[in-house]
Amino acid sequence: MKFIYLLLCIAGTVLPLSQFVPWLSTHGLDLPLLVQQATSARIAAFAWSDVLVSGIAVAAFVVAEGRRLAMPRLWLPLSCLAVGPSLALPLFLYLRERHRAAAPLRRAD
Repeated sequence: MKFIYLLLCIAGTVLPLSQFVPWLSTHGLDLPLLVQQATSARIAAFAWSDVLVSGIAVAAFVVAEGRRLAMPRLWLPLSCLAVGPSLALPLFLYLRERHRAAAPLRRAD
């Protein structure tokens, strides 16, 4: 699963940024225009509201599950929400798999 999570991290980075970087190079960091275009059509508003709710759910999951498992560096997947939940969630799942795989080693100490 770790390999699949890493592939999803790559896709979750490349796909959103392949759309945002060209827009950013054309318009700069024009937040009013970004919001206007993101809400200009119902389908765009649908997609952005879905991403927003997914991002909040991912943040809550990362914090709750990360604390439950006493995982270090939870700031890393949380900061990746700046790219989007499509990067933050698979990154957290990858880090969780690594943490769980190392658990027997930590118990032996």
